[in-house]
Amino acid sequence: MSAAVKHGDPRANFDGFRRMTKGRLRLLVLSTHPVQYATPIFRLIANDPRIEIQVAYCSMQGAEPAIDPGFQVEVKWDVPLLDGYRWVHLRNRFGKPRLGSFFGLVNTEIWRLIRRGNFDGVLLYTGYIYATFWIAVAAAKLSGTAVLFGTDATSYEPRDHKRWKVLVKKALLPSVLRLADVVTMPSEASRRFAMGMGLPEARVIVTPFVVDNEWWGRQAEQVDRVATRKKWNIPENASVALFCAKLQSWKRPQDALRAFAAANVKNSYLVFAGDGALRESLEAEARSLGINERVRFLEFVNQSGLPEVYSASDVLVLPSEYEPFGVVVNEAMLCSCPAIVSDRVGAGLDLVKSGITGFVYPCGDVDALAKILFSVLGDFDKIEQLGRAAKLQMESWSERESVDAIFRAVERARND
Repeated sequence: MSAAVKHGDPRANFDGFRRMTKGRLRLLVLSTHPVQYATPIFRLIANDPRIEIQVAYCSMQGAEPAIDPGFQVEVKWDVPLLDGYRWVHLRNRFGKPRLGSFFGLVNTEIWRLIRRGNFDGVLLYTGYIYATFWIAVAAAKLSGTAVLFGTDATSYEPRDHKRWKVLVKKALLPSVLRLADVVTMPSEASRRFAMGMGLPEARVIVTPFVVDNEWWGRQAEQVDRVATRKKWNIPENASVALFCAKLQSWKRPQDALRAFAAANVKNSYLVFAGDGALRESLEAEARSLGINERVRFLEFVNQSGLPEVYSASDVLVLPSEYEPFGVVVNEAMLCSCPAIVSDRVGAGLDLVKSGITGFVYPCGDVDALAKILFSVLGDFDKIEQLGRAAKLQMESWSERESVDAIFRAVERARND
């Protein structure tokens, strides 16, 4: 093949990969770009005696510095994204890759890779909106290779609320998913969505959306909470609510701000970790609400800095109206920070048990969110109890469960 396999010898021949896989399920993962949440799973699979993994990237966004349109700053993740597993970068057919556009990813090398790779399964993490996805599906079908893919969606509603997109999704998505030998879904909410399309239950498998639990646990243990709060100019004995996401309209950061103001808990603070288009309007509203002295804006925080952000906070608030999962919930709970999420956050169904590991409230109901904040902020015994339960909850939502589910999915797809 013309693309270079990146692992050990950077010019490794792909025939060598095929020889390594005797007795194992051979899995090709096609991904749009390196993602900080996916690479720990790839490393774990690479060390699993049941599976031999090859990852093919359509672009290198995230591993190379680039402007993130959501954060509106240059982003290059400061954790290793390309270590510990075999990967290849597929050249784009038409110049520089563009995420979000059908012809933005046309990686024709995937055809040869699948046709000659003798894989047991191809797991697609690209989405059907890209040309590369359809090239991969066609190559797999002609090769007799099992195809696995899904969606993280929990409804047909797009984040921009455009009606025509709902109609198109309702018309196309069920048929597209039926092309898969096994449909993989990252949460129970997305599984229920798929089942609502009439897909056979045996062909839908939840592969939990997880992070590197062990890494987050280690990092959280090293955090100096007092020092972090001093850096934020927040007293050690204050209670802190955290919003950690892009400051975009569908994340509804204004709900967090208004509910915090309405709760009006003495000696409490609200921290925004993230950047985006709403930054200036949020700062202005904080001033108009008279709470700007108790609101902190940290701007964009890279991956290695997030454990101290969660560990120095008391509760995470995620008010999103569009949030297929919400992996910040995983991260916060691993740092003993319980989550308050809207009922549009997919993680709420799997991870947030109201009154035990956090709270779920109706999206857009600022009064309901304010009541929860009023009941929690300042009650340090309750916060500690919720935090312990949140961390315990994550023991059954880990990388191991995800890898086991991926193995079952590939095995079922190959055998059916």
